[in-house]
Amino acid sequence: MIDLDGKPPLIGTIRDCAVHFGLYKPAARAQARVLLTQPVHREGRKTRTWLLEPEEIEALAERLKRETN
Repeated sequence: MIDLDGKPPLIGTIRDCAVHFGLYKPAARAQARVLLTQPVHREGRKTRTWLLEPEEIEALAERLKRETN
């Protein structure tokens, strides 16, 4: 995960990235992106993408929170 704010990237699983995303301040959350190892198809896009946007990371973080509680 990268946060475009100049901090070193986090290299880990999607789960690790979602957990760390929850610890970020709002400004860092808005800048956060997850670089995937494989491109994935997105609904409404013509091409596959290598990045998860902040909204997608937040959805993963919320899902993780629900599943662990």
